[in-house]
Amino acid sequence: MSWMNEFVLSEEVHEALNAHAPVVALESTIISHGMPFPQNLEVARSVEDAVRENGAVPATIAIVHGRIAVGLSSDQLEHFAQAKGVMKCSRRDLPYAITQQLNGATTVAATMIIAEMAGIDVFATGGIGGVHRGAELSFDISADLNEFAHTSVAVISAGAKAILDIPKTLEYLETWGVPVIGYRTKHFPAFYSRSSGIELPKTLDSAHDIAAFIHEKKRLNLKGGVLVANPIPEEFEIPADAIEPHIAQAIEMAASNGIQGKELTPYLLRTLNEVTQGRSQVANEQLVLHNARLAASIAVELANIKKKRSFIAL
Repeated sequence: MSWMNEFVLSEEVHEALNAHAPVVALESTIISHGMPFPQNLEVARSVEDAVRENGAVPATIAIVHGRIAVGLSSDQLEHFAQAKGVMKCSRRDLPYAITQQLNGATTVAATMIIAEMAGIDVFATGGIGGVHRGAELSFDISADLNEFAHTSVAVISAGAKAILDIPKTLEYLETWGVPVIGYRTKHFPAFYSRSSGIELPKTLDSAHDIAAFIHEKKRLNLKGGVLVANPIPEEFEIPADAIEPHIAQAIEMAASNGIQGKELTPYLLRTLNEVTQGRSQVANEQLVLHNARLAASIAVELANIKKKRSFIAL
């Protein structure tokens, strides 16, 4: 049985892809594992609305009873927001979730894989996974990073999650030849903070220029993803010196409670929300919306570039 038999496109996404209209992929772990109910549902719907308002079609991706769903209905979004025991699916988990007919929420890596299968070039998320602090002892490195080396999807994010070792994360991406582009910034953002203090070699200032970069990379048949680093809006930023003590506290709590592997990131984000009295949650919500808007603008520009090139070719 081919994977096409396990693939379900919503009517909205199916029509958009057939018309070569702009589509933006969205992950589902942010719904089932990233935020509490009902905030997760409100944010999921707001993110989809933000994509539509900026000219593209949202395609939230998940595994629904063992079938790959690209574009969730309103009822499905609500189900994932409240359901218990939803499997967190990265690359290695997809076959299991499908064959066992489970509900699965897709990580950055799994969302990239499915987006590429569906022919979606642009994906908006909050922050990517990366090299965890202390990885020299734990070897805890997110599968998201390796996916960038192999899967040709552009990911718009507020950098890497601040709980990670950001210098090592960027070094890993550089080793695999993954372009990291700062959108109107010369410094790599750190999720809650607009700058990690690490300067980026590539900066572009418009959605059109980013779309042109993505298109040219594909035209040259250069496999792998693109990471577009979009800093959190200034009014919602938590400066690095303010959030770092809380991160250190959350990491210490995780270690003392034996939290590791897939459970580590959700635990740290929940703990940060508690110790910042909800401030980190607000920042998280706003940066995801900010990324969705930019992703939609890039998808629109990319669709226009493809149409123009197709016209010239004729």
